[in-house]
Amino acid sequence: MIRARIEGTGSYVPQRVLTNQELEGIVDTSDDWITTRTGIRERRIADKDTTSGIATKAAKMALKDASVSPNEIDLIIVATVTPDMFFPSTACFVQSNLGIKKGVPAFDISAACSGFLYALDIADRYVRSGASKKVLVIGVDLFSRIIDWKDRNTCVLFGDGAGAVVLSAKKGKRGILSTHIHSDGDYWKILYAPSGISQKQSAKGSIEHPYLKMQGNETFKAAVRTMGKACMEALRYNGASAEDIALLIPHQANQRIIKAIQERLGLPEDKIYTNLERYGNTSAGSIPLALDEAVRNGRLRRNDLILFVAFGGGLTWASALVRW
Repeated sequence: MIRARIEGTGSYVPQRVLTNQELEGIVDTSDDWITTRTGIRERRIADKDTTSGIATKAAKMALKDASVSPNEIDLIIVATVTPDMFFPSTACFVQSNLGIKKGVPAFDISAACSGFLYALDIADRYVRSGASKKVLVIGVDLFSRIIDWKDRNTCVLFGDGAGAVVLSAKKGKRGILSTHIHSDGDYWKILYAPSGISQKQSAKGSIEHPYLKMQGNETFKAAVRTMGKACMEALRYNGASAEDIALLIPHQANQRIIKAIQERLGLPEDKIYTNLERYGNTSAGSIPLALDEAVRNGRLRRNDLILFVAFGGGLTWASALVRW
């Protein structure tokens, strides 16, 4: 069987570090309040960086790690909700930046924090169908550009970052075993950013700010519920159990959410990979950034079962099971 195998990983975060202590001078909050409720101590903030710029840097690392040249890539998918422009797509900018050959399809997908797993699902289907042999998949977001820095409930949560993987079509048991993606548009109001072309004005006729808006308690409950189901879906589909998992790499949204998923699966802490403390929620960049770190920290071994799970605005949620 032909599978999409992760051959290389890469990541990039902006240089600027914004600590909880610095946030105390920006908004009515405290280091203790943020750490206790979220598990986050600092995050990275883009100054002059662009979405396509940090996506390109993560992609270069992934290509080098996979020993794959840009000319070998035959599909580019970028997951982001903070693109450089409405169009062209961020993927087209990445194609140009990397010198990937002309004619290769390149496009963005929008699924917020679930974006990387949505992109992975699409890439996997291209590979399984025989349409692509080597795919570059990138998750990237600059949420600092859509954050209201006067809203202490949201500005403490998010950071900027990118992660990338190179997938190759390979025979054998290793690679992506399955992907599972879902959405429920009825719940869009609990997590969204109102900026857009088709809806420039609010119901009252005034221009809305593009800042992210979130109903914290509702988002928390929905995340725990959907991510728990998504994990079980991936395991059952493959006839596996939680005990078979070598590492769970969840979307890095909130330590309490991650803890709830860990408890539902009955996994020990050493089987959960988190970098939330240092980067906050980097949206579509979250999972591939954590994956790249896990690889470089020696947390993955050949044939390990890796479970990915995410939740995002839309609402969207997704999971994937990979044999490393």
